[in-house]
Amino acid sequence: MSSTHGGYYVPQPSHWPVTGSIGLFLTTGGFAMALPANAGDPMGSLTVMYIGFAVLAFMLFGWFGTVIKESQSGLYNAQVDRSFRMGMSWFIFSEVMFFAAFFGVLYYMRMYSIDWLGGGGNNASTHEWLYPEYTSAWPTNGPGNVGGDYEVMSPWGLPAINTLLLLLSGVTVTWAHWGLKKENRGQLILGLFLTVGLGAAFVICQAVEYMHAYETGLKLTTGAYGSTFYMLTGFHGLHVTIGAIMLLVVLLRSMKGHFTEENHFAFEAAAWYWHFVDVVWLGLFIFVYWLV
Repeated sequence: MSSTHGGYYVPQPSHWPVTGSIGLFLTTGGFAMALPANAGDPMGSLTVMYIGFAVLAFMLFGWFGTVIKESQSGLYNAQVDRSFRMGMSWFIFSEVMFFAAFFGVLYYMRMYSIDWLGGGGNNASTHEWLYPEYTSAWPTNGPGNVGGDYEVMSPWGLPAINTLLLLLSGVTVTWAHWGLKKENRGQLILGLFLTVGLGAAFVICQAVEYMHAYETGLKLTTGAYGSTFYMLTGFHGLHVTIGAIMLLVVLLRSMKGHFTEENHFAFEAAAWYWHFVDVVWLGLFIFVYWLV
């Protein structure tokens, strides 16, 4: 049974954490099972991974639905609100560390390992005996031309458009927040609608960019450049998709009149996440697209 000890809401035991753990296990395990494929089939069966995605979606829908019902029932007080804010802050911090790891890999390769392969530092013998014809430069797919020839992605096309889209979305979500603070529900709903639309446009533009990149030879298997390009931009695109879904849920709740000036943490959590996504993209645009 759920209870309130000293005014703090304590929920009843839930099966959702176990359900989420099963979904994560199937998702990551299914992806790992698909990796050892042959050259003609670069990826094996992803069926298990898709089942994991479905379980995760079911868990998120059910768990967050329960939290929304509890919030609308007035069970949460200021202390619970602080707990939610601390939890979201630590979650975003973990996401910062996640992307920092990938940016660190990119920095290490560009500043150190590529230079060493070309004979820089104290690695002249490595260059002389192993790769005498290799000149260190970025972008590169290595001395072995791994993945074949490719075309470097220019920042002044779809990436620049996507930068504008995300910057605008940061403005619209802030404008929506102002509307909420002023109890102007029309401004809140319109701002969220525009933000979700801009996020969807970003994902569509990125899909078009990926199709163009694949046609010009740039793939995940195209050495160091291809792997870092797709890992960084791909994970960011996934985060944009997740953020847009979060804002869509907030939009639907706003249309139902769920939020007030005093009680709207769900909106703030989604907005924090969206601003984080914006900042990460600026780093990607500079270090992945512009400074090549």
